Amino acid sequence: VYFYPTQLHCQTATIQVIEDDKANKSGEPFSTGVRGQVPPLVTTNFLVRDQGNASPRYIRCTAYNIPCTSDMAKQSQVPLAAVIKPLATLPPDEALSYPVDHGERGPIRCNRCKAYMCPYMQFIEGGRRFQCGFCSCVTEVPPYYFQHLDHTGKRVDCDRPELSLGSYEFLATVEYCKNNKLPQPPAYIFLIDVSYSAMKSGLVSIVCEELKTLLDYLPRETNEGESSIRVGFVTYNKVLHFYNVKSSLAQPQMMVVSDVADMFVPLLDGFLVNVGESRAVINSLLDQIPEMFADTRETETVFGPVIQAGLEALKAADCAGKLFVFHSSLPIAEAPGKLKNREDKKLIGTDKEKSLFQPQVTFYGNLAKECVAQGCCMDLFLFPNQYVDVATLGIVPSFTGGSLYKYTYFQATTDRECFLHDLRRAVQKHMGFDAVMRVRTSTGIRAMDFYGSFYMSNTTDVELAGLDCDKTITVEFRHDDKLSEETGALIQCAVLYTSCSGQRRLRVHNLAVNCCTQLADLYRNCETDTLINFFAKHAYHSVLSNPTKNVRDGLTNQCAQILACYRKNCASPSSAGQLILPECMKLLPVYLNCVLKSDVLHPGADVSLDERAYLRQLVSCMDVAESHVFFYPRLLPLQKLDLESEALPVAVRDSEERLSKGGVYLLENGLQLFLWVGANTQQELLQNIFGISSFGQIDPNMTTLPVLNNPYSKKLRDMIKSIRDQRSRYMKLLVVKQEDKLELIFRHFLVEDKNNSGGASYVDFLCHMHKEIRQLLS
Repeated sequence: VYFYPTQLHCQTATIQVIEDDKANKSGEPFSTGVRGQVPPLVTTNFLVRDQGNASPRYIRCTAYNIPCTSDMAKQSQVPLAAVIKPLATLPPDEALSYPVDHGERGPIRCNRCKAYMCPYMQFIEGGRRFQCGFCSCVTEVPPYYFQHLDHTGKRVDCDRPELSLGSYEFLATVEYCKNNKLPQPPAYIFLIDVSYSAMKSGLVSIVCEELKTLLDYLPRETNEGESSIRVGFVTYNKVLHFYNVKSSLAQPQMMVVSDVADMFVPLLDGFLVNVGESRAVINSLLDQIPEMFADTRETETVFGPVIQAGLEALKAADCAGKLFVFHSSLPIAEAPGKLKNREDKKLIGTDKEKSLFQPQVTFYGNLAKECVAQGCCMDLFLFPNQYVDVATLGIVPSFTGGSLYKYTYFQATTDRECFLHDLRRAVQKHMGFDAVMRVRTSTGIRAMDFYGSFYMSNTTDVELAGLDCDKTITVEFRHDDKLSEETGALIQCAVLYTSCSGQRRLRVHNLAVNCCTQLADLYRNCETDTLINFFAKHAYHSVLSNPTKNVRDGLTNQCAQILACYRKNCASPSSAGQLILPECMKLLPVYLNCVLKSDVLHPGADVSLDERAYLRQLVSCMDVAESHVFFYPRLLPLQKLDLESEALPVAVRDSEERLSKGGVYLLENGLQLFLWVGANTQQELLQNIFGISSFGQIDPNMTTLPVLNNPYSKKLRDMIKSIRDQRSRYMKLLVVKQEDKLELIFRHFLVEDKNNSGGASYVDFLCHMHKEIRQLLS
């Protein structure tokens, strides 16, 4: 007789773990001074005090106590990885200090491994030399950096940022710049599709209207009066139209390039301009564009030449920058990068399925590499009404560190707010341009595999034409020697980038973790949310070269091995019929099941190929907080909303049996918001939320809640706003009435239940995992 985990055991797990962590860890600030300390969960609200290791907002690890040998790491099967978000936005009271300026000589580094000065360097010989914590090499301290040591061997100026903090910035010198010359400020170029479908949906008018005010909010340094970023404008269908918006002109001038096979920029002077100086001409242009193309009948578009145009313009101006491309259909017009429709659902589940995730031509990959070399990053806003081949079009944003946004069947009335919010954030957010990231480690481990939106031309340098505050790069480490328990292991992530004002900077993040000879220490110091983030990225990368079934089986097998190794080596003897999980991995099975059932790995009949390619690309650069809510959505019971308290109601498990017919629930997954209303909801609640008296009167097409003059309505709207503010993309609200057709979509996110496409319920999966573990042990 096997003891399988009871319903009850499963039911308390997820939310209980999250709530316990909040109760135990949200009071005290998390001080980073202790090596190998596991941070609070991403679902806990906490304050960070930097005392020599990078904040978990910048770096999170799968394990904070890593095995001393590669044999031990292989035995446990726990991946050793870090999810790094180099330019993460911090709360005001945790902000980085101003960049450290070492003058023309630049930052101090180790002579051998080139690690930057940090709290792990040991000063010796009265402060005249320092020993590197990464490679142990001894380097002379230059005279201008010399400082005496106190009686404990510390420098008397040990409170300098680079000697006391885990994260800080240096001003870089001219040696850190391309061709040894200081960079120009970057430029933003807006490239707008003016074909029939883009005009008809109202997209072009919305973009032009918004840009008139949005251009006042371009990124700038704290001390700058106005942004140094210059802007340019292009419209296109089968041909491209460039605009001269020079401040001395009375009206903007259009220049048409119809030879799209050989793209060039027809004007240099007057294309990239300062917004303040050319304000009147720019406004005039933005007013004219929707009128000029109002009667267009042109349905075909190009896409490759559009990117080439932006790239050539940045090359001519000798600066880095970002392209904002607004595009609506599959580029079938005769031009470089022309595509054909290859949507074939019959390939799903076969060995050829992987081809659907790969680009159909090599053109865009090669173009993306050119973009990276120039520091040309691209954000792509897609508005498709049918197949557009996201797997191919998304290559350029993916290689250049840009973002991809998709608004299928875009309607001005319901999708405008969502799109505009995303556009504003994309234009305003903190960015670095023409960036290179290098991850150094202490002897014994090294960075092997990288996941995210970037390009690598060698095995060590992560090249990012752009890097923004939402992007993460995930790094997997492998042993290449033994580690020592005494010294632990060190990681240093250094990012060289150009700021929005054209200043070259170096941002450095340092982290020290423990090393162990006992498996029990490894299993006590893992972080499940980060493990799941890594597993998802690894799996989503694997679908490019393997059938999805093999990828799912590989994931299940690896997790069974992790748990079997724990059971065999760390758990006290108990009946073989019991499923025993490590304390910090209690939620590994429930979250793993969510990854296995996700649309990329286990598609339902109604998931389009474009949607799968889109989600695959989104997840590749998600941080741990985003991947957590994406795979295990947050389900909040609104009938329990406390009007007196600041706190949100405690979430409930993502299962249909948690929904009460008399309740109203809000579900968020970082991309969508659902408001589910039970058929027996009390009249008072309906009145407070919708201003109506019966369930039948709810309008299922509404995307915003009415502004009503009652405390409940205000509290709920404030709550939705604060949930949206936590996410990097705007979540459109969908109202779901119980038993309505939209309920099918909503149920897809109740991830603890069986799903329509054959994904297991949590209980069934737990039993399956248990069987796998027992087979491995026997």
